[in-house]
Amino acid sequence: MNNIYFTEEHLLFRQSLKDFLQKEVVPHIEEWEKNGTIERFIWEKFGEMGYFGLATPEDFGGLGLDIFYTIILLEELQKINSGGFAAAIWAHAYLAMTHLNKEADQHIKEKYLVPSVEGKMIGCLCVTEPFGGSDVAGMRTTAVKKGDMYVLNGSKTFITNGVYADYMVVAAKTDIALGNKGISIFVVDRKSKGVTANKLNKLGWRASDTAELAFDNVQVPAGNLLGEENMGFSYIMEHFSLERLIMGVNAHARAEYALEYAMQYMSEREAFGRTINKFQALRHRIVDLHADIEICKQYNYYVASRLDKGEYVVKEATISKLKSTKMADEVAYDCLQFLGGYGYIEDYPMARLLRDSRLGPIGGGTSEILREIIAKIIIDKKEYRPATN
Repeated sequence: MNNIYFTEEHLLFRQSLKDFLQKEVVPHIEEWEKNGTIERFIWEKFGEMGYFGLATPEDFGGLGLDIFYTIILLEELQKINSGGFAAAIWAHAYLAMTHLNKEADQHIKEKYLVPSVEGKMIGCLCVTEPFGGSDVAGMRTTAVKKGDMYVLNGSKTFITNGVYADYMVVAAKTDIALGNKGISIFVVDRKSKGVTANKLNKLGWRASDTAELAFDNVQVPAGNLLGEENMGFSYIMEHFSLERLIMGVNAHARAEYALEYAMQYMSEREAFGRTINKFQALRHRIVDLHADIEICKQYNYYVASRLDKGEYVVKEATISKLKSTKMADEVAYDCLQFLGGYGYIEDYPMARLLRDSRLGPIGGGTSEILREIIAKIIIDKKEYRPATN
């Protein structure tokens, strides 16, 4: 059905990735979920397999592949039932590394991007603030230039990989008077003096580390500026399309996984002398959920294909996240119900799936914020444009 997007090479990649995840990741998931720490060895194994370099040019150790390799990586990560592990991987590869790929100069790429592709360095993206939430323009973190250094002060929160990352891609105001047109992006080394991290205790995504970060007079070399000064807001907005599409794809994939699991359970569970997948009320609900998943999935593939061609898909990617994450929550909720009492037991996957899914309509821009962005586009006729260096 999806041959218009996936080639034979894609399918071979998917199978090898599935095998890799089952062998190298799944045996450790329960431990990582329990401890809230992903061991470093797995990052290097991902690097060795080339999984962190799918979207990175070959010049910097990557593979330079089309976006559907990324889609496959995202989908299969959702099907091992650890939203936290999946988030740690894609936040490194597609939040932090996207800025390095797109805006870093040769020196920064060699110092941070190449080891990121190899899995020897872990990155995180730091935009959200305790007082700002989805309001990027309202950020308070500042970077004041003094000689050949910027002095960074402020705080960030809800940062995936924020505790264990080796470097941070940080947004800060370099010209307060310019508002959102005075934001710049920097690479900040974890070892820099004045950087502190506090690990947050989350409802779901338990395997990943999520941090509140503080920057107290942190000295950042001027050469660690990504792209041009005061262009940071445009860079962030441009890359939000990818982040939102990622979260839309994650949503349809985990919903697929939830429904597949529930259907397998229902084909074996008996009540009143027959398996419960023979009861019309449940059968018809399964059909509705399947249809909702399929609609979101095909839309997400369509948006991905446009993004891969270089089109500016801010509206479409925002719709992807808005609708897919809402759908995934509904699927997880109903699939837990299909399992009855077993759905409420931690030894079964649905309880974790439900918790992990709930982050979908919150992270990367809440559904309320996304609706307002779409409203500005379709009602107020606002035009968002890509950054120009």
